[in-house]
Amino acid sequence: MGAFSIRVLKMAVWIQAQQLQGDALHQMQSLYGQHFPIEVRHYLSQWIEGQLWDSIDLENPQEEFKAKRMLDGLIQELQNKAEHQMGEDGFLLRIKLGHYATQLKSTYDRCPLELVRCIKHILYTEQRLVREATNSNSPGGGMLDSMSQKYQQINQAFEELRVMTQDTENDLRKLQHNQEYFIIQYQESLRIQAQLSSLSTLPPADRLLREPTLQSKRATVEAWLTREANTLQKYRLDLAEKHQKTLQLLRKQQTIILDDELIQWKRRQQLAGNGGPPEGGLDVLQSWCEKLAEMIWQNRQQIRRAEHLRQQLPIPGPIEELLTELNGTITDIISALVTSTFIIEKQPPQVLKTQTKFAATVRLLVGGKLNVHMNPPQVKATIISEQQAKALLKNENTRNDSSGEILNNNCVMEYHQTTGTLSAHFRNMSLKRIKRSDRRGAESVTEEKFTILFESQFSVGGNELVFQVKTLSLPVVVIVHGSQDNNATATVLWDNAFAEPGRVPFMVPDKVLWPQLCEALNMKYKAEVQSNRGLSEDNLVFLAQKAFSSSSINPEDYRNMTMSWSQFNRESLPGRNFTFWQWFDGVMELMKKHLKPHWNDGAILGFVNKQQAQDMLMSKPNGTFLLRFSDSEIGGITIAWVAENPNKPGERMVWNLMPYTTKDFSIRSLADRISDLNHLLFLYPDRPKDEVFSKYYTPPLSKAVDGYVKPQIKQVVPEFTTANPDPSGGNPTYMDHAASPSVSHPHNYGIYPPMSDPMLDADGEFDLEDTMDVARRVEELLSRPMENQWSGQQS
Repeated sequence: MGAFSIRVLKMAVWIQAQQLQGDALHQMQSLYGQHFPIEVRHYLSQWIEGQLWDSIDLENPQEEFKAKRMLDGLIQELQNKAEHQMGEDGFLLRIKLGHYATQLKSTYDRCPLELVRCIKHILYTEQRLVREATNSNSPGGGMLDSMSQKYQQINQAFEELRVMTQDTENDLRKLQHNQEYFIIQYQESLRIQAQLSSLSTLPPADRLLREPTLQSKRATVEAWLTREANTLQKYRLDLAEKHQKTLQLLRKQQTIILDDELIQWKRRQQLAGNGGPPEGGLDVLQSWCEKLAEMIWQNRQQIRRAEHLRQQLPIPGPIEELLTELNGTITDIISALVTSTFIIEKQPPQVLKTQTKFAATVRLLVGGKLNVHMNPPQVKATIISEQQAKALLKNENTRNDSSGEILNNNCVMEYHQTTGTLSAHFRNMSLKRIKRSDRRGAESVTEEKFTILFESQFSVGGNELVFQVKTLSLPVVVIVHGSQDNNATATVLWDNAFAEPGRVPFMVPDKVLWPQLCEALNMKYKAEVQSNRGLSEDNLVFLAQKAFSSSSINPEDYRNMTMSWSQFNRESLPGRNFTFWQWFDGVMELMKKHLKPHWNDGAILGFVNKQQAQDMLMSKPNGTFLLRFSDSEIGGITIAWVAENPNKPGERMVWNLMPYTTKDFSIRSLADRISDLNHLLFLYPDRPKDEVFSKYYTPPLSKAVDGYVKPQIKQVVPEFTTANPDPSGGNPTYMDHAASPSVSHPHNYGIYPPMSDPMLDADGEFDLEDTMDVARRVEELLSRPMENQWSGQQS
């Protein structure tokens, strides 16, 4: 079988293979049996998908040694997995996995290439089945390929480290054996020397008889000791050099995992705060960190044993200095690992309201492997300012300063045996008070950033090493009232989107390119509205026009433009009393609370200005309407429609209804309001309105109960009022026939000039608030006893 490339993330093939159905599932299951049990595939999926199986040429017998190493690695992984099974269920699994290890060794020990052939066939077939089931021509395929390659390189490096560590372990044992033999021979030389010394007490004849033999023995032993001392010194130096190479690879591997993979996870976690995709689990990262901890600890113990051998038998030379250096290096490596893997798994809310309960979770990725849970450490949470965070990272003495008081801020780390995780869950924290610093210039309280500091102390290796660990949360903005939420969210959004790794807390650029901001806004919008329908290029052009007071409709004109923080959420838009962000956030709030399904259906164009709406509608038949966000009101949406101009027969014009807000939709839904307005016929460009909105209409009211008729509120635009038949097919409702005060006024249909009609605003937009007075009057009439109501009408 030809070589193939694993195109999916490690473990991803197996995860997706388990979701196969029908014939594909049967095909997948038929791949397994006694030759390769499915349980082995399941429990070693991560390891199996991380190996470079296609680097082994099955047609080349010379590759057998590589295959043998793969087999040995597989057996070792199975045995390790078996040893770590705990509890009642774990006992049976331990026996089962141990049996499979023996079975696979027996089956493939003499033909390891057949194991490689078997696993390659399994992976190839699974990949094909998954691809066929999920259509692998997805845009992300290339990215997955490169990530898979990176993951394989990490696992290959672990395999190299395992071989190197085993090699130095063998060398250390050999050194120990040789040294023990050397000490025995050294004792023998002392015994010979003692015998020679005792010859002086013998008669001369006896002394002459025995002395030459003893001297010859002494010379032989001393010559051997001299040679062996040089050999031992060489062994020690060779071992130290091998440890140096191992530590170099360990440091390189740790840098990849901590400075690349873990930092990327933290970045994904930060973007998830802006509505980005979930950062993903920590299981793979933890498994890597645990492997690192295991390798580091094994090498540390080897270096300590080498130091013990040196102390047991001092031989002059550079080895003492080398071992001291190695010990310092390995301690630095394990310190970096432990301190870097104390992380925040679940961040506290980044907009934090005082006197409100909040939660967070911290986790030590190497806690289980280093047995930290044997003496569970306590974690403390403190809120500190941006300046205090800077001082902390500079290792300046902050004298345990804090910027507020958090209740329930201590928590013991718990070990979860089933998942192997060591974590502390802060479930009921509350910020009792906050101490603000002096603000700079135009900075408002909602621009001031704090952070939650989590700190702990614990020891590893029976108090051999004591670690003080600290980690900072993402920046938080503290508010005391809900009205501050939208401005605080702007600060958080800007920070999450544009923070750079390794920054000084909590520096962000003052201005960013418009396309960068578009990416952040689109991410936030999709998350808030919970929709896969994000902001289109036309939507983003509309936002650019608003942000930069521009009339250009060419997206390229905005590619290199920058937007400053002040333009984003300090300075009001021209002619308005709100900022760009406040307007955009108002749109998101409205959509999130009331209009999500209509956005997902494509019924709301939204990001269209009044002139664009007029241009679009004038080419359509009368009764065509569209929904656009209000330019003049935060969180407002208006209906624009085309109709005849009553004052000028044959002339058509575009009308705009006064904007609706959240308050209006809590009284009557958008779909029902559109249903109420009979003059609205087609949703732009040409969709019959009932086809789009009818599934959201409120069902007809039930009949009268106990002599009362349930009131019904309907929307009326007086200038366009016509009888609206009851949806159930019965008689028209009382509401439909109620005279509206606005209808009795003299008509003035001019839409853009100033209006005398109090129901229309200066732009000819209809004021819903005034018409609600009519609705309330009708509701009052309808709530009267039935007989009085009808007699009142007849009179």
